[in-house]
Amino acid sequence: MNSSAHLDRFVIDNLPPAEQWPELIFERPELQFPEQLNATAELLDRALAEGHAERPAIIGKNIHWTYRQLHQQVNRLAHVLVEDMGLVPGNRVLLRGANTPWLAACWLAVWKAGGVAVGTMPLLRAKELKEILRLAEISHALCDASLAEELEYARAESPTLRHVMLFGEGGELAARMDGKPDQFDTVATAATDPALIGFTSGTTGIPKGTIHFHRDVMAMCEVFPRHCLKPTQDDVFIGTPPLAFTFGLGGLLCFPLWARASTVLLEKLAPEPLMQAIQDHQATVCFTSPTAYRQMAGLVGKYDIASLKKCVSAGEALPTDTRDKWREASGIQIHDGIGGTEMIHIYIASGPDDYRPGALGKLLPGYTGMIVDDDMNPLPPGEVGKLAIKGPTGCRYLADERQQNYVKNGWNLPGDAFHMDADGYFYYHARVDDIIVTSGYNVSSPEVEWALLAHPAVAECGVIGVPDPDRGQIIKAFVVLKPGQVGDEAMTKTLQDFVKQTVAPYKYPRAIAYVDTLPRTETGKLQRFRLKALG
Repeated sequence: MNSSAHLDRFVIDNLPPAEQWPELIFERPELQFPEQLNATAELLDRALAEGHAERPAIIGKNIHWTYRQLHQQVNRLAHVLVEDMGLVPGNRVLLRGANTPWLAACWLAVWKAGGVAVGTMPLLRAKELKEILRLAEISHALCDASLAEELEYARAESPTLRHVMLFGEGGELAARMDGKPDQFDTVATAATDPALIGFTSGTTGIPKGTIHFHRDVMAMCEVFPRHCLKPTQDDVFIGTPPLAFTFGLGGLLCFPLWARASTVLLEKLAPEPLMQAIQDHQATVCFTSPTAYRQMAGLVGKYDIASLKKCVSAGEALPTDTRDKWREASGIQIHDGIGGTEMIHIYIASGPDDYRPGALGKLLPGYTGMIVDDDMNPLPPGEVGKLAIKGPTGCRYLADERQQNYVKNGWNLPGDAFHMDADGYFYYHARVDDIIVTSGYNVSSPEVEWALLAHPAVAECGVIGVPDPDRGQIIKAFVVLKPGQVGDEAMTKTLQDFVKQTVAPYKYPRAIAYVDTLPRTETGKLQRFRLKALG
């Protein structure tokens, strides 16, 4: 940390003790980073130096910025941060907005000025924002004017938040940027200076802030895109994950800039607007959730998506039935992957050429992993246990005792149950907390969900275990039916029999509740803890 540019050392001082860090591995040549590294310098400044200034960079509603124009906007914005808002390197900047070119420019400007970006989901309310402001002792905020109300409520009880500037319609940021120089000297951050705090997206209901360095931002670009996705500068990226979610930050901002490609940022993050935008912008690479691909499969006939070449799924497990339906409808085999906020992005993945039915994929170059028991002993191929992973990125929680649960003996433990076959393919079972023990059998919630989703009457479903005096737990399914279907006793028996014929009979749901919607995070993850509260 001797070369740190951070004058405000709050984040550095609240890193976990060194002995609680995961072991970090940088053996591959593409992961040899210099001591001084700034993510915006690598993703944007260098793109101009390489001759990409006039290529398209970011597209949004009524905005088409080339790399030169994006560079100029980011530089002017960095001047506003430093000169008008008093930002010093190391200050935390809360970022709040829909996926737009302006929000993307905010991310890049904060990094360029040496700040620490803290992305927040647009749907967060004042109570949740207040907690993030408190935990990260955030001093600055850049917020879309349309989302300012909840932030103002939170600000009233957040003494550390001293500087707020609004962008978009009704905001003052654009006026402040007028007249600012379109050049800015990028702060010479250390590779190990914190660049962002990613707060977990809420499947447990208890947020944790994960610290990632400038080096981590570049490491995620050097792993999944380089070795699995393999984009080119002619690609047009598009998708739905919010930039506040590291899946979206990578897939819709960092990866396209790393490839010197272009990205389309959509404010409406729903399947039908996404399909329309793929058609309108001739997008070639799509990032979205399994739930979205399932819904999009039924829309393929309505839109011309012939430009689309590659599709990426992450955020939650991809059911085999969803993968098959999307391939049948679009002709595209999905790039599947698993990552997480704690690891910043994907570390196990499969592309169309190395897909094995039922498997999520193999370890990406740079990462190593194993399946372990509760005592961290490696398990043989075929045996289900906890995934342990290490590589160039890893978990560092901001002042949080839960660090000791996530990292053990230098390994990251994401909390997922897997087995690995003899060829190194990893097969996902469930979150460790989502294993249902019923009559002595271990059953994974996703496996039952996938079986139900294969039935033509089922639109969505979520599965949990509920207490039972005889069996310990029974399997209960919450099912959203497709239009025209009736959730009565006959449907329940139909679905139960279908599951018995699809997977081992003991895995069928003994109870089924029919609901209109399922609780999901803004990133599309099913919140099973909220289903458990319903019982």
